[in-house]
Amino acid sequence: MKNFEDHPTVQWWRNRSVVQSSVVVTPLNSDSLRELCLQAGADDVGFVEIDRPELADQQADILAAFPKTKTLISFVCRMNQENVRAPLRSIANTEFHSSGADIDRVGRTIVETLTQIGIRALNPSVAFPQEMDRFPGKVWIVSYKPVAVAAGLGHMGLHRNVIHPKFGNFILLGAVLMESEVTDYNYPIDYNPCIDCKLCVAACPVGAIASDGHFNFSACYTHNYREFMGGFSEWAETIAESKSAKDYREKFSAAESASMWQSLSFKANYKAAYCMAACPAGEDVIAPFLSDRKEFVRDVVKPLQEKTETIYVIPGSDAETYVARRFPHKTVKLVSSGIRPVSIEGFLFGLPLLFQRNQSEGLRAVYHFTFTGAERAQATITIQNKTLQVQSGHNGKADLAVTADSKTWIRFLCKEENIIWALIRRKIKVKGAIKLLQAFGKCFPS
Repeated sequence: MKNFEDHPTVQWWRNRSVVQSSVVVTPLNSDSLRELCLQAGADDVGFVEIDRPELADQQADILAAFPKTKTLISFVCRMNQENVRAPLRSIANTEFHSSGADIDRVGRTIVETLTQIGIRALNPSVAFPQEMDRFPGKVWIVSYKPVAVAAGLGHMGLHRNVIHPKFGNFILLGAVLMESEVTDYNYPIDYNPCIDCKLCVAACPVGAIASDGHFNFSACYTHNYREFMGGFSEWAETIAESKSAKDYREKFSAAESASMWQSLSFKANYKAAYCMAACPAGEDVIAPFLSDRKEFVRDVVKPLQEKTETIYVIPGSDAETYVARRFPHKTVKLVSSGIRPVSIEGFLFGLPLLFQRNQSEGLRAVYHFTFTGAERAQATITIQNKTLQVQSGHNGKADLAVTADSKTWIRFLCKEENIIWALIRRKIKVKGAIKLLQAFGKCFPS
């Protein structure tokens, strides 16, 4: 075998590295980097250092993807407003998918250009594909919204979308992870472009957005993402459980089957995103709203509200009650969220996301959970005044104490274990009024 050091490529690099070792590494000029990003197709861009406090909860995931990360390049691409506002979902979804492709192309172009000048960088996917082996946990790498806020590209509105001061919420977000520092970083802008008009509240078909700022993640996820992840899982299980084609057709209409086929064949389609469509904030967007508010509501919001469509809700959820009261002309279909925890950590993480505050009305209780067996944990869950608090360990005096084998509890949550049988076998033990456990379950319909 020849000497490794004699190989031409090895010798080339050794000679080159001697020259490069004398070069002093300096931060990239932020103005030049900004121009590079704009030429790549971004409509606006900002830079955030990896150790910014606002990114502390993301840092581990970002560094796991690209350990050399020193700077995050956050950028936006504009979407066509009227396409997003169209009640016809094919038009709106084409705009989302086309803009998503633009984001991936821009990110890839930035990385390619940086690589050509000797700077290592990486661009995660704007949406899919994601790390589905982690589902139903965190499947994404970068949480683009807080990064964009930190980079001065806008603030989160009442509807939980980032509103750019000029482009409004008609944007998609992307990011590039880069090994180099830059000369100047960006910081959040000093005002929120959200004008608190509450039109997102009025347009949302499932009541996920409350005027007081509360957000019902479960309601949004179950309907808007019906043909993604959890909804697809429920659909697949329905097929598996159906006794015949006739039995399946009684559960899914021809239109629903065709819609699922379309999402599988092309790209998964969103059912709503009406909150984005109705938003009038942003310098380039606000003129029609300020010029004639009644006309804006008539032309933009009313068509979404009056659209005849199927709304997917979880039985016993706040959304079920809301749709029946607010949009009686829309068809309510009761479905499962498709979200089933696979660990105690996932169960505790998901509680705030699945909590139905109106179902908790009148409940005031402290729960102590002790999980044994394969996954050991202790937690305190407090429900009062239609709010939820999840804490690690046992805190305060419990109104109900639950001790459960972790595997049995997960099987119970997945509806694979009868709780009565689990109680008889002492796999789940309860100390306190059993009605409090029933009240607890009512707050988290699935």
